[in-house]
Amino acid sequence: MTDIVLVFEVHQPHRLKRNFFWENRIFKRLKKKEFFDYYFDLAVNREVFERACKKCYFPSNQILLELIDKYKREKKRVKVSFSLSGIFLEQCEMFNKDVLESFRQLAETGCVEFLCQTYYHSLASLYPKKEEFIEQIETHQQVTKDLLGFTPKVFENTELLYNNAVARTIEKMGFKGIFTEGAERILHEKSPNYLYTPKGCTKIKILLRNYKLTDDIGFRFSARWWSEWPLTADKYASWLAATSGHCINIFPDYETFGEHHWPETGIHDFLKHLPREILKWWHLHMATPSEVIEKYQPIGEVDVPELGGTVSWADLERNASCWLGNTMQWTYYTNVRKLEAFVKETNDKDFLKIWRYFQTSDHLYYMFTAGGAPGEVHSYFSPFNSPIDAFVTAQAAILDFENRVRLATIAADEPFLFYTGVGEEHFTGITAWSLKGFIKALQKANTNSLEFHNNRGDFERWAEKSLHDRKLAEQLRKTRLEKLKGEKLRKALTKIAKERYNSVSKQVRRVTKYF
Repeated sequence: MTDIVLVFEVHQPHRLKRNFFWENRIFKRLKKKEFFDYYFDLAVNREVFERACKKCYFPSNQILLELIDKYKREKKRVKVSFSLSGIFLEQCEMFNKDVLESFRQLAETGCVEFLCQTYYHSLASLYPKKEEFIEQIETHQQVTKDLLGFTPKVFENTELLYNNAVARTIEKMGFKGIFTEGAERILHEKSPNYLYTPKGCTKIKILLRNYKLTDDIGFRFSARWWSEWPLTADKYASWLAATSGHCINIFPDYETFGEHHWPETGIHDFLKHLPREILKWWHLHMATPSEVIEKYQPIGEVDVPELGGTVSWADLERNASCWLGNTMQWTYYTNVRKLEAFVKETNDKDFLKIWRYFQTSDHLYYMFTAGGAPGEVHSYFSPFNSPIDAFVTAQAAILDFENRVRLATIAADEPFLFYTGVGEEHFTGITAWSLKGFIKALQKANTNSLEFHNNRGDFERWAEKSLHDRKLAEQLRKTRLEKLKGEKLRKALTKIAKERYNSVSKQVRRVTKYF
């Protein structure tokens, strides 16, 4: 017996305003509530979403609902799965709530599974520290539960990005399965149509996308040059029937059905007839990822090193070069990533959300410069005239945003690292990148650390040399001269830092109106 697992990726990004830089929009005075409309193109995002609704989401969802209903009393039922990005769900609520309702109806059938992913469809899994990655996953889990009434148990990282470190993180979070690409370089002549165990894990199981059979639909369905054109449902089902393995995972973009291949190509008829043709075969069943995980045991181990081994479903290389393959991409990615500490020290939900929108992988995808077929695919999805235009816009926007964050937090040139003594072994792990972060750090650090730095004059030196604030330095110097200790020292330092922060930030707000 072989299970056919149909999973559909559904994602729409918040695209940046194409003329953000060229219209001299940077560093304008505005309030926080204006940030989203300032950076992101609401009109274009609405237009793309509504077009996809009309051509793909509504007709395709209706087809699946009718198929599920038709076979609900049969021994062999129609079952499918979806991976919906958090930003897509946001756009459903922003632009067309009826689409969200149609996904709720699919969830209520009991024949549809929803996967978890990073809420912002980001590359956070590649960050050295995994806190941001985990926070985005937890946000997505909660939203999926709130909006669809479904708690995901299987994870699909952005564009199937995967390595051993990602798998370990996902296992620790309690997921029972993770998807990635069935690329030859990680399988070493093994078949993608079985479950595997990630290296270094004991509980979680890997499901591998059969990219050849998936791309027959996703890329070649309407290609008249293809020797197998036209692709019919019965022909495709016969290929599945002739493929050995426990489970065949077909995992295309959902927009394949009506948006990438227009309805005139017959793609909706293909979707309508495919389940029937699959279930005609005595040994083929349709299943969800969770059912497959419960049913089969792994037949081996897959080892994908974090350094240089990361795999994805993107382009011919099937690695991270799709987003991090040139200098422009690395520049933008680095600028976004380095803002994490500053943004989180603001303790401000608006700043945090905008920063996370900047993390969406699509911004990097549009900067791809290689030619050939992959370049054509990137250009097809990009709203920009060229990769350079995409970079100029995104880089201008993130630098503008960085300026606002630095003003809001009163950022330092260099962070303050809290130690309890001399030497790396005494580092507490607590770091402050700004005056606002310094206030928070003072609450977390133990009194031994506070006394160590205060006695050495470290606080006042940091205030003067890194924050360039002599007045603050003078006030901090008093605590050293008074030789305060313990909680009295903490209280005194916190009071000084808070009063200075409130004073400086009030001046900044009055002059800039930035926040």
